[in-house]
Amino acid sequence: MGDRMVFREHLFRSAAVICGLLTLAIFCFLCVLGLPLLQDGHLLSLLSSPWAPARGLYGIFPMLLASILLALLSLALGFPVSLGCSLLITALAPRRLRMLLIGMIRLMAGIPTVVYSFAALFLLVPLMRTLIGRGSGLSLLTAAPVLALLIVPTMVIFFVAGFEKVNRAHLLALDALGGSRVQKIIHILLPGARPALINGTLLGFGRAMGDTMVSLMLAGNSTAVPSSLADSARTLPAHIALVMASDFDSMEFTSIFACGLLLYLVTGLLMLLMRLPGRSPDNES
Repeated sequence: MGDRMVFREHLFRSAAVICGLLTLAIFCFLCVLGLPLLQDGHLLSLLSSPWAPARGLYGIFPMLLASILLALLSLALGFPVSLGCSLLITALAPRRLRMLLIGMIRLMAGIPTVVYSFAALFLLVPLMRTLIGRGSGLSLLTAAPVLALLIVPTMVIFFVAGFEKVNRAHLLALDALGGSRVQKIIHILLPGARPALINGTLLGFGRAMGDTMVSLMLAGNSTAVPSSLADSARTLPAHIALVMASDFDSMEFTSIFACGLLLYLVTGLLMLLMRLPGRSPDNES
């Protein structure tokens, strides 16, 4: 029995080391292949200049800005819905309705992204074209609701898990004192699940930043800097997909590795931020 435990421990430790080395290898791979655009102090130019290959400018600033705007807008739309659904599932709905809702959320999480995008292409795009009154209807404002719908299941599952870990004794004590459901939510559930709420929000933001299909099909893929949310734009993942589909040996192709490196760093930063709430006093208690 002891030998089995030692073997399993070494096996899991080896798997963790291999995963870490693979992640480091991907980072090195992106750095090496993106080196032509990163060397000679071109990093600042890469992050601030426009995308104009005809003029020798391969800046990814328009794509970076579009990715951040789209992720923040989708998060602003998805967070209230996710929080409301999580509280309904955890504290407000009857047991049968809770089971139905959590089943629907899990089903939504399993639907391919292309299905959401394809449906929105025929249903939402004409509506947005009418509401905006100009353009094709493909814009950040069109892609944001669909992307919000995409990240909602992830955040709901994370939020529900956080609410379920709240100390039951505190909830029973509030019930004994005659507290209402609203007081339970405000004074017990929300403060107790704060680390899970922060982590779920960061995870939703990272999911929105890294999604390809929604922005590729609904954002319009314009390489110009968007002046408003009603403008077409191209995100970093969409830029990678479009360039890879049409090129393989040029400076334009090299730019996709810079985009991948930037997305890698953003994801790594989000993972580090997700570790911070776990060390908070509220979580330790």
